Amino acid sequence: MRNYQLYLIVNEFASHYFGRERMFFQLFQEYEEAVGHFKYILKEQIQFITKPIQTLKIQQVIVQNLQRNKTLHDHNGTYYIEIGSRSFAKLEIHERYIDIKSSGDYEAETIFFEVLRKIESSFLAIDFENYRCRWLKPIKETKYVYE
Repeated sequence: MRNYQLYLIVNEFASHYFGRERMFFQLFQEYEEAVGHFKYILKEQIQFITKPIQTLKIQQVIVQNLQRNKTLHDHNGTYYIEIGSRSFAKLEIHERYIDIKSSGDYEAETIFFEVLRKIESSFLAIDFENYRCRWLKPIKETKYVYE
């Protein structure tokens, strides 16, 4: 079972820390492990660099993009994609992050990732178990041409 938490990073921080995603990973990992006052401080930092998830917008786009997909099911705001017995993914929307759990091959989770990357350009997916974090839609660095 793979588990991803997707955070919507404020554009200013996303572009400033492009290429240094490890710093985001460390912050979120420290928050997961922290206790007491330190956890409160880390929570404030995370709320400062992340945007709230627009639940209704996400739900509308998922349904709109996947309405013809016979493998998509929803139950009380939780979305499931099951492609036979080979690929499964479940998406839950929370106030500050989206949780995707998946198993089997990567097809089902990729369907969710592709829909989400169309909505916002600064979704950061974190996989704590495998110590990975990646942008759903890589941010292009601005190249300036001087004459």
